[in-house]
Amino acid sequence: MRSAALFAVCILSFPITNVSGGWGFFGKSNPEDEYKDVIDGLKKIYNRQIKPLETMYNFEAFHSAPLTDSDIDAKPMVLLIGQYSTGKTSFIRYLTGKAYPGEHIGVEPTTDRFLAVMHGIEDGVIPGNAAAVNSKLPFRGLNRFGQAFLTRFQVSQMPATILESLSIIDTPGILSGDKQSIVRGYDFTGVAEWLAERCDLVLLFFDPHKLDISDEFKTVIQKVKGHEEKVRVVLNKSDMVNHQNLMRV
Repeated sequence: MRSAALFAVCILSFPITNVSGGWGFFGKSNPEDEYKDVIDGLKKIYNRQIKPLETMYNFEAFHSAPLTDSDIDAKPMVLLIGQYSTGKTSFIRYLTGKAYPGEHIGVEPTTDRFLAVMHGIEDGVIPGNAAAVNSKLPFRGLNRFGQAFLTRFQVSQMPATILESLSIIDTPGILSGDKQSIVRGYDFTGVAEWLAERCDLVLLFFDPHKLDISDEFKTVIQKVKGHEEKVRVVLNKSDMVNHQNLMRV
């Protein structure tokens, strides 16, 4: 809703000119300059024309808080959701080419927190409490989920080429069967919904060896309803199953 309105105002407000045989914003041929100008323009348009309307009609009460500059500046984000040991963390290692700070891989549940893997000059970790109040990071709205959640959230920074273009959110493995009775101490599905609204791509990971879906996983899937255009299903480890069993999956 908000992004559609912002895009519509953007199209109506930005001048489009022909650049070297192609069409671009502001008549500049340098893509980096064009990108910066577009982002700066979006901030001005949002703050002048859309944010006042959101404040007037109390948009925050039934949807979400007003966007900050860090929300608009943020790189595209990819959210990984799945039950434990479906390969989410290994997927990130494959993309980045190395382990990220705080990474744990194993057969049993290992990732016990939400991890935002982002680009940094060197390896480092920003605790959840600090990340949620950092004006340069798009996570300020996570304060609403309380201290119990913030202790289970961290930003892992590392130098990786792919992270210069996007950020990846690794999530705790969703326990299946009777194991889902674990008490997390915070609103897991609420956090997943908040992130799904803001991420540009949501990957649901499944393991062909563990196809039972817990009630918690069902709830999370229901929470991302309305964002179907972002959702993609990944059947990980499918190369470890023969063709006959794969067809049954």
